[in-house]
Amino acid sequence: MLVEKNVPLQALNTFHIVARAHGLVRVRNEADVLEVLADPQWAQEPKFVLGGGSNLVLTGDVKPLVLKVQVQGRSVVGETAKAWIVEAGAGEDWHDFVAWTLAQGLPGLENLALIPGTVGASPVQNIGAYGVELQDRFDALDAIDLTTGKLFTLDAAQCAFGYRDSIFKHGGTAPLLGLKDRALILRVRFSLPKVWKPVLGYADLDKKQAQAGCGHPTAQQIFDWVCEIRRAKLPDPAVIGNAGSFFKNPTVTAEQCADIIARDPKLVHYRLDDGSYKLAAGWLIDACGWRGKAVGQAGVYEKQALVLVNLGMGALGATGGEVMTLAGAIQTSVYERFGLRLETEPVVL
Repeated sequence: MLVEKNVPLQALNTFHIVARAHGLVRVRNEADVLEVLADPQWAQEPKFVLGGGSNLVLTGDVKPLVLKVQVQGRSVVGETAKAWIVEAGAGEDWHDFVAWTLAQGLPGLENLALIPGTVGASPVQNIGAYGVELQDRFDALDAIDLTTGKLFTLDAAQCAFGYRDSIFKHGGTAPLLGLKDRALILRVRFSLPKVWKPVLGYADLDKKQAQAGCGHPTAQQIFDWVCEIRRAKLPDPAVIGNAGSFFKNPTVTAEQCADIIARDPKLVHYRLDDGSYKLAAGWLIDACGWRGKAVGQAGVYEKQALVLVNLGMGALGATGGEVMTLAGAIQTSVYERFGLRLETEPVVL
């Protein structure tokens, strides 16, 4: 087992914040984790699981031992009467995996194209976009307990998925009450429908469909449209450091939604099946005048107010402190104007 010391993390987080890991182990399989847990020096040390670093804000050097997940592999591993079961290693790039499924003739994940990060992080966040959430296509995952070294498998119900939420984002002491900082995901399996139907209904996708004059789009067409939409709205992390959507879209009652519309008729909102409404956090932030504003080298992206960006590079770039100061100021503005508390999405370390 190789423990790398004093490792620069700027290239391992999509915000490109300068920080270092006191110690880092590259995990390519469960044996690598078991070696760490069997080592007297590292067994009891706090640990931090790092995937693609796309949902992370570093506010300083990382003292816990960083377990950098690099488990590879993707394959069709089974089928049911209604679906193909496809498995991918937790270290696989998410977008590349989505593209691979389509190349195999296995649609179902196309609405989730171009979301940054790794396959292993996808169930932690229950990623979602354009009408599809990971839980809609999830079968099961294999993980390893970072305390006992035991392997275990969870199905969708056991993952306790919610809006950008799962059992992996909550702590607890009872078995499976919460797995935050207690588990490392090794592999994830997806259930991709044999009888595929396109998921449309979002304004941006409907606009693309109308422009193409296409009544019955293919999964590949939807994949291409989603990529075009995201590239037009969101900055490429390789060019401008960012962690994607920084805030969750708040959910309110019908009464709350009507009250806000009475004051702000242009409010962007979507009715949910239970009668509540999801509001566009980006619109709320934009309405408070934050688009293009900055705190130090941390700024609000000019094309999408939901995204905070690193306006600098290297040592002259944004610090985690600047990012969180900006986020806090935005939350205060939105609360003062709309009475809503925006929740942040990234992990802050």
